[in-house]
Amino acid sequence: MSDQVEKIAVHHRKRMAPEDVVFTIFNTAFLILFAVVTLYPVLNTLAVSFNEGNDAVRGGIHLWPRIFSTKNYEEIIFNRPGIRQGLWITIARTVLGTFTSLAANALLSFILSRKKFLFKSGLSLFWIITMYASAGLIPGLILFRYLHLTSSFWVYIIPGMVSAFNVMVMRTYMAGIPDSLEEAAQLEGAGYMTVFIKIITPLCMPVYATIALFQAVYHWNSWFDAMLYNRFDPQYTTLQYELRKLLDSVSANTGGKQAGTGATAASVATIVPVTVRAAATIATMAPILALYPFLQRYFVTGLTIGGVKE
Repeated sequence: MSDQVEKIAVHHRKRMAPEDVVFTIFNTAFLILFAVVTLYPVLNTLAVSFNEGNDAVRGGIHLWPRIFSTKNYEEIIFNRPGIRQGLWITIARTVLGTFTSLAANALLSFILSRKKFLFKSGLSLFWIITMYASAGLIPGLILFRYLHLTSSFWVYIIPGMVSAFNVMVMRTYMAGIPDSLEEAAQLEGAGYMTVFIKIITPLCMPVYATIALFQAVYHWNSWFDAMLYNRFDPQYTTLQYELRKLLDSVSANTGGKQAGTGATAASVATIVPVTVRAAATIATMAPILALYPFLQRYFVTGLTIGGVKE
């Protein structure tokens, strides 16, 4: 043991080569600069969102609000009923859409990854073609109307349940699992659903977390489908669509308030487009930023392994 400790000490006392020192210095400086460039816009937006509106117009706000105020968030949360409704719809579509999409993609990927499945090559080619060719916006709208999906909540869920990209990633990951595990389970009398639930699913948690994060971000940030399919149905509005309308309204009205909202003169005087826009940006990105650290290690592992194995 003492010899090993002495060898380690001698190894650490060795001086680094000049080229290693130069590389370490430049690498560290680059990473610090990259972190500053990445984090500064977010922290600056956060500071502006908590700053008093008229003061924020002067500029000069960097990492800390000059005059602290929560009126911008009060404007978004309390004075806009559509945003509250859109928040509940967005949470519902994010949770339900992520779960249904993950289940559908996982089942389809499991089928396509089985070597004994006769039509796996043809179906794989079919889904790959859909990644590069589509009928277009108008035919899609006509189809959704024919299927009675417009003016409903399900237009957010059903059309996006299956994604060719997600299926290819999950299929590649599942194909890398040893066949001996499935064969051993089948010798014990397990069927395909038992194999999928008790063997494949526990081993595929990294890629499941990756796809779940993809889908959650998509559903949370989506606003175009709400404008296109449910524009005249406020009960099915989404948070992003309401925030977009809010940004349009505060940009068109320099006071940041439209007539008839019942706001006091003091609140009107402290709400301006730049601060409301910053508050809306933070409110939009905060939930995903809070979720990502818990899935980050699965995200990296699942995307890397699922993307290179075949």
